[in-house]
Amino acid sequence: MIDVESKSQLIDVESPHPLASGLVERIGDPSAHGVATHRVGDAAYARELPIPDHAAGFRAMLDAFAAHGPSLTEHAPVAVGHRVVQGGARFVAPTLVTPLVESSIDELSLLAPLHNPGALQGIRAARAGFPDVPHVAVFDTAFHQTMPAAAYTYAIDKTMAEKHSIRRYGFHGTSHRFVSEEAARFVGRDLSSLRQIVLHLGNGASATAIDGGRSVDTSMGLTPLQGLVMGTRSGDIDPSVLLVLAQREQWTPAQVDAFLNTRSGMLGLAGASDMRDVEERRAAGDPDAILAFDVYIHRLRAYIGAYLGQLGGADVIAFTAGVGENSPLVRAAALETFGFAGIEIDPERNRARGGGIRAISAESSRVAVLVVPTNEELEIARQTLQVATGFSEASRGRNSTATTLGR
Repeated sequence: MIDVESKSQLIDVESPHPLASGLVERIGDPSAHGVATHRVGDAAYARELPIPDHAAGFRAMLDAFAAHGPSLTEHAPVAVGHRVVQGGARFVAPTLVTPLVESSIDELSLLAPLHNPGALQGIRAARAGFPDVPHVAVFDTAFHQTMPAAAYTYAIDKTMAEKHSIRRYGFHGTSHRFVSEEAARFVGRDLSSLRQIVLHLGNGASATAIDGGRSVDTSMGLTPLQGLVMGTRSGDIDPSVLLVLAQREQWTPAQVDAFLNTRSGMLGLAGASDMRDVEERRAAGDPDAILAFDVYIHRLRAYIGAYLGQLGGADVIAFTAGVGENSPLVRAAALETFGFAGIEIDPERNRARGGGIRAISAESSRVAVLVVPTNEELEIARQTLQVATGFSEASRGRNSTATTLGR
């Protein structure tokens, strides 16, 4: 399988809620039918059908719009935005899709073999389905192309690194950009004046140091495997572990890759990839869950401390994504030891539930600690519309709606 799921949304960038959203799962799974789910308002519609590839997934999405609305004739998209995981060093901004850009995405599949091929399938299917509107590729890696060489360079032979484009690229860029901008608006300060640490904590997790709106360091590397402990990914690991496993288990590179990406992290430590399950087992005294949580927090604190050093302090620390937005326990534990840096969480604010952006820091805290719900789809739509309106006169005077696609 190239990928397992693809998401879609029909968005009016002036509205806080999508007009419709969809999720296509089990793409390319030969052992089971795929599942296409379509949501309009509070209604959800799901059906099972064979989905051998992303092109078929795109057709299933169009069928769902035709069957359940809203009408893509009445709400005709003015542009289509595509999330592409790996843009390498070539793409530093959202980019109008052309045959040359498609070719470049294909070439960059060497750096993201699990993601870019599926994205390219989706792009080609969407361009065939909507041939008269601009299509824009929004790259996960683009936001991090402002990192200095000292942050993105691995200490390996320079010739080999250049030959194989080996460097740190970083991921979750659309989320880190969206959250940092929302945080600046919330605290009422200009983005260019802020030192921020954004913690995107979900099944995939990454931390980014942002200085004046620019990424200066991030935890993920050549691939999304590096950095924090994640749901099923190991994060940072001694490279020699890979050699030991390959030699002693007689594993192929693909088996090593699968082990580190799908059988490690919280799943490998505690037998559960979902932080809610780990916290529940931890509270019940499960020693594996206790250790898994402690390892997770240890690594998270290490990155927060490193980025405080890189930035010379912080004005804002923002938690986002599934764990970051919903786990008071993780937030409190992650920042528990940083009182010396002027970081204090208010326990009641931290425990309080809320659907929007909110502050959880104490009044005496010198650093604003926030919970900021991420919205990568809206960020993709905004960037798409900015590019599309510069290239397409057809968008003038029409509904400012963009469709965003991608995993």
